[in-house]
Amino acid sequence: MGKLLGAQIGLEDFIFAHIKGIKKEVNVYKSEDSLGLTITDNGAGYAFIKRIKDDSIIDSVKTICVGDHIEAINGENIVGWRHFDVAKKLKELKKEELFTLTLIEPKKAFDMEPRSKAGKSSTGKIGTGRETLRLRSKGPATVEEVPSEAKEKAIGKVDDLLELYMGIRDTDLATTMFEAGKDKGNPDEFAVALDETLGDFAFPDEFVFDVWGVIGDAKQE
Repeated sequence: MGKLLGAQIGLEDFIFAHIKGIKKEVNVYKSEDSLGLTITDNGAGYAFIKRIKDDSIIDSVKTICVGDHIEAINGENIVGWRHFDVAKKLKELKKEELFTLTLIEPKKAFDMEPRSKAGKSSTGKIGTGRETLRLRSKGPATVEEVPSEAKEKAIGKVDDLLELYMGIRDTDLATTMFEAGKDKGNPDEFAVALDETLGDFAFPDEFVFDVWGVIGDAKQE
């Protein structure tokens, strides 16, 4: 069990057992600000590479793969960090310099077809689209009401902006940001609300403005 890193299962993703496999140290030259990778974590202190953008810096380093666990950056162990902290650390690395990633490649188990293609379920409310099972790192899993279509669409756009600006995807964080702004009358009020609830993130002004635009559009629908 000491080798078990955790599980991060998406309906359209490969399933990784996240059993420790090959450890590798990779040198990367940061030739531009964006590295082109999206990071997630399993809620238990292990950050993983979730997506690699085509033709990006990371895409050119073929030994770096989706599913790799990031263990250290420039020799600094980051086990226990949340994915947004790892993304911030990478973003802060100086341009035109070489840095080292210590990665652990997981052992891939098997592919999983998207649930939507697996046929209809005969069990109760599963597949009705009105409720969703939310798995949490702490506490029991809960069944929650699915948000309205407009709200869900807006949260998805905020999540896209998180990936664009911060290199992470986090539906819970996107939802928190949407909730913080839905009753605000202008971007200044929204910025104050974000500082009060999520001040540690130090979001750039352009990002906050773009998120406010998404919330404003959702209010019009």
